[in-house]
Amino acid sequence: MGLDKNDAGEDVAVNLDIEAAKKIVFDLLRAVGEDPDREGLKNTPDRVARMYAELLSGYTEEPARIINNALFQVNYDEMVLVRDIEFYSLCEHHMLPFLGRAHVAYIPSGTVIGLSKIPRIVDMYARRLQIQERMTRQIADLIQETLEPHGVAVVVEALHLCAMMRGVKKHDARMTTSAMHGSFRANLATRQEFLANISRGSEPLQF
Repeated sequence: MGLDKNDAGEDVAVNLDIEAAKKIVFDLLRAVGEDPDREGLKNTPDRVARMYAELLSGYTEEPARIINNALFQVNYDEMVLVRDIEFYSLCEHHMLPFLGRAHVAYIPSGTVIGLSKIPRIVDMYARRLQIQERMTRQIADLIQETLEPHGVAVVVEALHLCAMMRGVKKHDARMTTSAMHGSFRANLATRQEFLANISRGSEPLQF
């Protein structure tokens, strides 16, 4: 793992072979009948390679580094909910984006996590080649393993460009996935409270 620069000149951790990726993009431009050396495309292989280094930076992230000991002992056992966490990911089947929002809740059993860490956990798993179902489960599992709370609930809503641009071409179709642990799975009232909270005042997903 090393550091590279994205288009904004910011450092990005990468485990991507930039030169190999540039060659692949160069060959792809030729394969579709383009001239990779023409003005406008000359720097495209480099830009695309560095873009993927940024979009797939979740492979270089480690949970321990993200959490960074931001775990606190608190006498609180009511629901903690972080909703409307925006994310962007890439579908592993077509490498087209899917994007949406995640809602994450847990009921502490003596330990809470710093507020900023939950969106960072979502980003860590989103910035990989993914399927939405697995990403939802990974977020829930990590919070369960880290905090050992009474319960964890994760709901992810997303729009998938692979269904909008190709295939069935359904612009407004969105996908919702969920993962539940502990009291959210076992207790209907707890689950309903969570679902009511995330639906309250929620705006439809749109581009």
